[in-house]
Amino acid sequence: MFTKYITRPCGCLWQPKEEAGPREPCPKGKQRLTRTFALCPRDDGSPSESQLCSDLSATSSRELVDSFRSSSPVPPSQQSLYKRAAEDFREDPWSFSSCPEILEVDQGSCLGAKVDDADLDYEIVDQADLPESENSLQPSSGDPCLSTSSIPVRRRPALKILSQVTVLAFQGDALLEQISVIGGNLTGIFIHRVTPGSAADQMALRPGTQITMVETEPLSKAVLEGMTLERAVRLLQRVNGFCCLSVKVNVEGYKKLVQDMEAKVATSGDSFYIRVNLAMEGRAEGELQVHCNDVLHITDTLFQGGSCWHAHRVSPQCTKGTEHGAVPNYTRAQQLLIGLIQDMAHQSTVARKQPSGGARKLVRIVSVDRTKASPLWSSFDGGQLDPSWAEEPPTMGFWAESCFTLVPYTLVHPRRPSQARPVLFVPGVVGKILIKKLCLLHGFKRCLAEYLSQEEYDTSCQRGDIIQEREAPGGHYCVTRRAVESLMEKNTHALLDVRLDSICVLHKMEVFPIIIHVSINEKVAKKFKKALQRLGTTEDQLLEAARQEEGELDKAPCLYSSLAPDSWSDLDALLGCVRLAIADEQKTVVWTEQSPH
Repeated sequence: MFTKYITRPCGCLWQPKEEAGPREPCPKGKQRLTRTFALCPRDDGSPSESQLCSDLSATSSRELVDSFRSSSPVPPSQQSLYKRAAEDFREDPWSFSSCPEILEVDQGSCLGAKVDDADLDYEIVDQADLPESENSLQPSSGDPCLSTSSIPVRRRPALKILSQVTVLAFQGDALLEQISVIGGNLTGIFIHRVTPGSAADQMALRPGTQITMVETEPLSKAVLEGMTLERAVRLLQRVNGFCCLSVKVNVEGYKKLVQDMEAKVATSGDSFYIRVNLAMEGRAEGELQVHCNDVLHITDTLFQGGSCWHAHRVSPQCTKGTEHGAVPNYTRAQQLLIGLIQDMAHQSTVARKQPSGGARKLVRIVSVDRTKASPLWSSFDGGQLDPSWAEEPPTMGFWAESCFTLVPYTLVHPRRPSQARPVLFVPGVVGKILIKKLCLLHGFKRCLAEYLSQEEYDTSCQRGDIIQEREAPGGHYCVTRRAVESLMEKNTHALLDVRLDSICVLHKMEVFPIIIHVSINEKVAKKFKKALQRLGTTEDQLLEAARQEEGELDKAPCLYSSLAPDSWSDLDALLGCVRLAIADEQKTVVWTEQSPH
């Protein structure tokens, strides 16, 4: 067994090396502490180094019981060192949060070679005074007494994550049998129970300690802050050997979580919002029936044993949930999505070909390119933990990993724009017709493309102000951020005639347009016959454009309002429906997606 404790004790510090220049005289009768291999510094009256080595070897053969504060030059024993650290942590574990520390208990099997107790080197280091280049201290090759074989030196600098983080290194065999955890992405992951007599118990881990990071050898680590309870438990279940836990004190957070759970206000520390990309019937008792494009508030990712999540259906006007129940977790939902797509593929072409705006939408096809996906999106649920979880950034691991690219749930965030939002129509041909009528009404104005010289265009591109462009002789015609925001500041809805891919550009500018989708079928296309003729477009072209743009609409990073074919009879009625839809959308919460790319 090998024990090492590295800290910054108050009072005298062990120096890493002698500094050049004059030193202040030591108090009378006290010896200056210098960096040594558990040996007293030489002075005029000191014995030779060979004699000191001989004395140390003789002393190492018996039990060393000297404490940290002993005046003896002999280092404290393994048992004394560990006992003192553990007792201090048990008496006042929260005091250990004042500076980054590492308390390590290791075994020969973890180190590659077993080392006898007599050969161990114990050291107290001040990490602030150690240059980065001195991560290990090599003895002088010319001194046989200080050879590596006689006094092995293993030093590991304290891991500095936050100013209040302590790193505990120990044998974490079947870690979740030693501890149990509660919490989630909102509150953090806390130790809730510790098995008496376990290695975790011996390391003075106690309920209320927050785990911020877990590291296993060799060099695999994951940050648990911001991670769901489901994902954190699955990571900790895989810890079965030597590990390092980065922990910190968060007494208030733990107490509040426990109180909320006891009062039935919460069942975990999870809290996030998702957009559902498939319809699920919810046949079993307690399951929530959801439709494609519903927004749910997830409050527990280990609900009812871990195969489902606890969800609240969110009202369009606010972020508070209404109905609540269980929904499949990410893995099960992904399997349902794949099965639903396969069933649809097996149906006949005639059966699958429904009029636009007819039956309720069953699926929304969203896929992720794993080679380009951001860490959050590349970490959805699935198979075995890959070694690539090493060096995970803080956002990594919100979900668990998946070998599939189809996304059943999309993470969304609420936005509440205060100004009048721009308006975009789908399909674009219908938008051209509606814009001409709406711009005659108060509160609406068409946002025209402006001509920019090449110099103006280059400047606007550098600032990221171009929403959409088309080339012109000597310059460009562009819809710019400046033009849209100038109308928003006047509390006027900017009517946009732009492509659907401009939605992502607008979101990057913190501009969130209202999207009005007018469902088109053959019967509806005939209602636009005269208006289409004025645009030089045919009904067949309108139907084709509608099918194409409806497919692109699934990729939009936000929700939209859809007008059914039977909700209006003529263009004037459609105009009235559009105005009502815009007014309703202006009041609703905007749910924006984090792009998977």
